[in-house]
Amino acid sequence: MTNTTGSSQSYVADSRNEDVIVHVDGEFKPKSQATVSIFDSGFVLGDGVWEGIRLVNGRLIALDEHMKRLYQGAASISLDIGVTRDELVDLIHQTLEKNDMTDGVHIRLMVSRGLKSTPNQDPRFLRGKATIVIVAEHKVIDKAAKAKGLTLFTSTFRCSSPDVFDLRLNSHSRLNFIQALIQAINAGANEALMLDPHGFVASCNSTNFFIVRDGELWTSTGRYNFKGITHKTVMRLARENGIIVHETDFTLAETYTADEAFVTGTLGGLTPVYQIDGHAIVNTRSERLTDRLAELYSAYLQHG
Repeated sequence: MTNTTGSSQSYVADSRNEDVIVHVDGEFKPKSQATVSIFDSGFVLGDGVWEGIRLVNGRLIALDEHMKRLYQGAASISLDIGVTRDELVDLIHQTLEKNDMTDGVHIRLMVSRGLKSTPNQDPRFLRGKATIVIVAEHKVIDKAAKAKGLTLFTSTFRCSSPDVFDLRLNSHSRLNFIQALIQAINAGANEALMLDPHGFVASCNSTNFFIVRDGELWTSTGRYNFKGITHKTVMRLARENGIIVHETDFTLAETYTADEAFVTGTLGGLTPVYQIDGHAIVNTRSERLTDRLAELYSAYLQHG
């Protein structure tokens, strides 16, 4: 059985997730009892930052990068997390230990600005400290779903520029991307491909996007996308292994005629894309660069 149908985040259902212990604001509670107040800033306005982290063979993948992004994101919105980086990492390890988890785990680390005296936008109505939530679940990607690949639909919702909303800020506010995804689902696709304000390809609604043309890897400039940690890792692995990488503007026309396409994300790693707006992505070469990069990324997950 698979959770989430036709998604880069499709994973094998695991009954153990019904009984996981969750960290909520300084306490460890069963999943069924884990709640936050309706006056919490995260619930009221999506006022907070988060990270998704994988646990593979006892190792928290790209932990330093995730912690750096979390604390920088919090600082950029004047959110005091209230604990040090090492204290927060220790809370993650405690959550894993309470669930006896060592492998095949995805962690959602969420920090909101905290409890407010009334449900409004003004941070001066804050009452106390930030709310920290850590959810660790058994999640192994569904290999059959991944092999089937994705169908994308180009949404009319655009990725924003940093002066409107900085996508590199891993904020709880995601309504624009949810709208894009709903539009794609209603069009019969798995996920949404999104353009930048100038009409160039930017990213997908929750993942970074790559195409392959003539044996070279293309991705957007990063001015209007998440510039995710997995995205950066894949580019680094490609360059280290002699693969040419272009961070450049490219069009939907160039996307439709690409040899290959795939998306990257923390949980799914690399997931192939086989159709975009009704255009089949057909590889005419004997070898797939996507497969080679997936092998390199898998080795990275296992050995660093």
